[in-house]
Amino acid sequence: MNRSEPLGWPDAPDTAALSRYYRWHARLYDLTRWSFLFGRTALLQTLAEHQPPRRILEIGCGTGSNLLRLHHQFPGARIIGLDLSADMLAQARRKISVFSAPIALVQRRYDQPLQPENPFDLIVFSYCLSMINPGWNQAIDAALCDLRPGGRLAVVDFHDTPSTCFSRWMALNHVQMKAHLLPYLTARCTPLVQSVQPAYGGGWRYFRFIGAKGNS
Repeated sequence: MNRSEPLGWPDAPDTAALSRYYRWHARLYDLTRWSFLFGRTALLQTLAEHQPPRRILEIGCGTGSNLLRLHHQFPGARIIGLDLSADMLAQARRKISVFSAPIALVQRRYDQPLQPENPFDLIVFSYCLSMINPGWNQAIDAALCDLRPGGRLAVVDFHDTPSTCFSRWMALNHVQMKAHLLPYLTARCTPLVQSVQPAYGGGWRYFRFIGAKGNS
């Protein structure tokens, strides 16, 4: 079943700005972002080595490319994709309909848990957290509330850059590269996989992280 569930949220400054940003970028996203978003395939390949999840939530699912990868990787799983942008979800809905994939779509800001009463086995953030400013820590905490004990939290994202000019340019595109995400992730759940890799000869670095939620 393919569906969208628009939900309300406070019209925070970052919410409005990101919505405007993706209104213009949604149609070009898949054509341009492949040259920046490294490590996504490797993250999913590593996840395949763990016990197959039955329920998956992807935060910041965008145009749905990762959702389809997750569907093909774990065909028996129930998958929900959540994103702030209605324009990005419109692109995702078109892709999902082509493959008739049983993926649900939810439009909302992720600063509160989605379904804590029916927790997920796997929650994925793919190049999303670095764009949630402020609120990235709230998103991680919400994910841990949505995750079952022992469930997996998987993240791939920008880490840092030695270039002040590049950092400023990325900030204009709503991306923060301050090496702030990985320490918080490792403090909030048990790391199973973590690596920091260079891109374009060290022009910037990205990280991959898979952690397990504790039982407490």
